[in-house]
Amino acid sequence: MKKGIVLKLFLFTMALCMFILAVIFVGQTVFFKQFYVHQKVKDINAALQAYEQDYLNHASNTQEIAMLEQDFFQKHNTWITALDTRGNLKYADDFFMEIKLDRSEVSALSDKTITVPLYSFINVEDFSSNKTFLTPWIQEVEWITIEGLIANNQPVIQRMGRSKSNLRDESRLENHQMVSKEYEVVNRSNMIQYREKYSPFLVEGTITKVRIPEGAGVSRYLNHLFLDRIKAFQADLLYGDFKDATNANQIVDYEENHAKYKIFVDRIQDRDGNPTYLFAMTSLQPVNEAAGMIKDYYVYIIIGTLLLVLLASFYYSRQIARPLLRINRTTRQMADLDFSEKIPITTKDEIGDLSRNINELSERLHSHILRLEQDIEKEKQLEHTRKEFISGVSHELKTPLSVIQSCLAIMKDGVASHKRDYYFKAMEDEIKRMDLLIVDMLELAKYESGTYKMDVDSFYIDAVIERVCAKLASDIETKQLHLNTSLKPVEVVANERRIEQVVVNFLTNAIRYTPEQESILITTSEAQDTVKICIENKGTSIPEEQLEKIWDRFYRGEPSRKRSSGGTGLGLAISKKILEMHGVAYGVTNTSDGVLFYFQLNKKA
Repeated sequence: MKKGIVLKLFLFTMALCMFILAVIFVGQTVFFKQFYVHQKVKDINAALQAYEQDYLNHASNTQEIAMLEQDFFQKHNTWITALDTRGNLKYADDFFMEIKLDRSEVSALSDKTITVPLYSFINVEDFSSNKTFLTPWIQEVEWITIEGLIANNQPVIQRMGRSKSNLRDESRLENHQMVSKEYEVVNRSNMIQYREKYSPFLVEGTITKVRIPEGAGVSRYLNHLFLDRIKAFQADLLYGDFKDATNANQIVDYEENHAKYKIFVDRIQDRDGNPTYLFAMTSLQPVNEAAGMIKDYYVYIIIGTLLLVLLASFYYSRQIARPLLRINRTTRQMADLDFSEKIPITTKDEIGDLSRNINELSERLHSHILRLEQDIEKEKQLEHTRKEFISGVSHELKTPLSVIQSCLAIMKDGVASHKRDYYFKAMEDEIKRMDLLIVDMLELAKYESGTYKMDVDSFYIDAVIERVCAKLASDIETKQLHLNTSLKPVEVVANERRIEQVVVNFLTNAIRYTPEQESILITTSEAQDTVKICIENKGTSIPEEQLEKIWDRFYRGEPSRKRSSGGTGLGLAISKKILEMHGVAYGVTNTSDGVLFYFQLNKKA
């Protein structure tokens, strides 16, 4: 159904307005989340800069730092803490364990006292729960075995237990983040590289002191999600996977239970010049501050809507004018006789009808011009062929006429009257040659006229070849040639009489140009649907540049292929037309000691 352009303009305008409304709605419901995340990150980054100065001012006061962390969480809904250069909580002196190590082969640990932060291995709730099976042996003067590795000349503790066998059962204490990180590092590198960089150790010692938080201090270790991220950061830091830069704020995305978080890591230096990491983590779930941000967001919505309306209006005007501009460009090309471009028809209105009519006009003009050019080219080719044919015929008839004229002159003058019979015989031979030439010319003209219809039937090609060989046996014996045949009884579909003529022409040509007492080989070879007939004669090869020219009428490319050897010079041209009318492959090629002519015929199904 055709739609009027007025109706289309109305529908397009209405659709444009609906599209603008839809974009506004999508912008409020979808893109606001991205705006919220960007604004949240921006605000927390600004807050971190302020917190950094407050932290440096109160770094020596544990209570002040705890108040700063609580105040930061209340204002920005973001957990924050300070980590030392090895990724441990800086203010965890209420939840740790001291171990006096025995002598060992590891010089960095032999006969040393180390402090192990317990939050890395056990939850603070387990000390007050009756369900735990871990805490009964964590007490002073208790023997303990520690497993870990040396990374960057620092011990990294992975597991702790009462004994070596105890390190692999369920009662062990394990830093899961460190163990997982070790498996990750091992999997991505070969074991030789791993052993060169990290040295595992297994040492024993005695627990000399255990400190457990009490009162308000317990709450600092109850946020397990935050502590897990701290331990994961510590594992990355100790294994060299954290690419930090001085005074660089890094932001990492994290997702847990379909809840998305942003992790901020800010590397600073305290008053003593030691590296410290401010580690903050915030949730990106919609909270109350989104209501305040939406006011700022509406400003961007209004600006975006105005830009969208301007762009849509520009596109609308271009969309209406584009078909007319395309029509104008196409018609200008048609005026320059360039019909290559077509106008795409994408509508069913008046512009679509106009585009269709112009395309039809372009196709018709192009078709008529091409036909006219083809007719002109064909006429040129016919004229060239006609001139070439007349030139060839004139050349071929000139020689016999000259011979006859010479013989008549000699006989008229009475010179050498005793050779009268010889001259009559020469004139008779020339007249026969002229008669054969005229017959061949008429036959070739018949094939080239385009009106001759080639009737086909089935017959055995080996019988035809044997018949031709018998017909030309006297010519073969005259030159004492050796004829060898290898024929198969294959039934083909073709015009038997014309194919016999091709075989006669090919074999006659072979007899004519084969030296005396040499051999001629005729073979047939079958394929799935065709049979190939080959006639090979020994003798002089044909130059490569003349292989294609020998099919031309009256062509003689070398002294060995001269008029005196017989023939009209049209045999191969006639054979070529017969094979082309059959639609089969044919050709000629030089062999190691002769020339091979071949053609193919279709086998009877």
